[in-house]
Amino acid sequence: MTVAVLFGAKSFEHEISVVSAIALKKVLKHDIVYIFCDYNRDFYLIPTDKINSKRFSSGEYLKDKPLYLKNGGFFYKKAFGEGQVNFDVMINLVHGSDGEDGKLSSILDFFHISYIGPRTEGSCLSYNKLLTKLYAKEVGVNVLDYQVLRKECEEVIRIPFPFIVKPLRLGSSIGISIVKEAKELSYALDVAFEFDDSVLIEPFIAGIKEYNLAGCKGNEFLFSIIEEPQKEEFLDFDKKYLDFSRTKRVNEATLPSAIEQRMKQSFIKLYEPLFRGALIRCDFFVIDELVYLNEINPIPGSMANYLFDDFTMVIETLSSYLPKEINVPKEYRYINSIQAAKGK
Repeated sequence: MTVAVLFGAKSFEHEISVVSAIALKKVLKHDIVYIFCDYNRDFYLIPTDKINSKRFSSGEYLKDKPLYLKNGGFFYKKAFGEGQVNFDVMINLVHGSDGEDGKLSSILDFFHISYIGPRTEGSCLSYNKLLTKLYAKEVGVNVLDYQVLRKECEEVIRIPFPFIVKPLRLGSSIGISIVKEAKELSYALDVAFEFDDSVLIEPFIAGIKEYNLAGCKGNEFLFSIIEEPQKEEFLDFDKKYLDFSRTKRVNEATLPSAIEQRMKQSFIKLYEPLFRGALIRCDFFVIDELVYLNEINPIPGSMANYLFDDFTMVIETLSSYLPKEINVPKEYRYINSIQAAKGK
């Protein structure tokens, strides 16, 4: 099987996407084709044997083969005619905007490209933290109390100190602050509003444990181990990415079986049916033996490969259970009668 990895794009999380793509080269036991989307949203075919971070930071990728999209896949110009990039399935590995907000999933669906990743509905819901909260409550999954603030709109904050301020549409712990007293609020809002015009406020609970569970559905659900990230007050960008890249430690959680089952049941409620075809990671809290959703990661960093014993098997299985588009027959049964009825 040949797997295409689509990464990069116009996003605050562009660099994380690049690092995630490079990481897959070490863990996927398949032939890999790399398709890079730069900040200008131009596509390039990156040589698999030459992929490294400097290729992108230096702009060297601009010498690689430009690609364009059309029905059925990615194509490139040849001296005579055009060639097509051949692969069996694509992994959408674009973090943040473009990849997780529904833009690329809509394009891939439109051009009939087979891909692993969230579809448009799941992307839109999980990219917006408010919609994620509403969706979780609708399917019966607990969430913490919350409040949304809009830029330029004065509103009294009802969440008591301390609380967390998060950009409403951003991942990777970017722009997040803990506010313990009123004098810290202005700066925290300024930071968050640099990335979004709306922010989410949630209670900060000192010492609360967070648990990460990744998975997908083939014939049955395939779950990763449950990770308990080691963190200080909260898992900021450096702890989430820079420290992990150096230590590569995964701390498997030890949970009572009843809580583990509740966590997996919450995952299943969130996954079905909006995230079929995707490998997602859900981050949970446990408070008084109740499971609460923190967030849904529809395209987790490095596809959460480090949480699975056999990541290649997971990708192979998922690729066989991708959603199929409903066939629309080509017919014009009503157009003439409708035009006649309008008298034209």
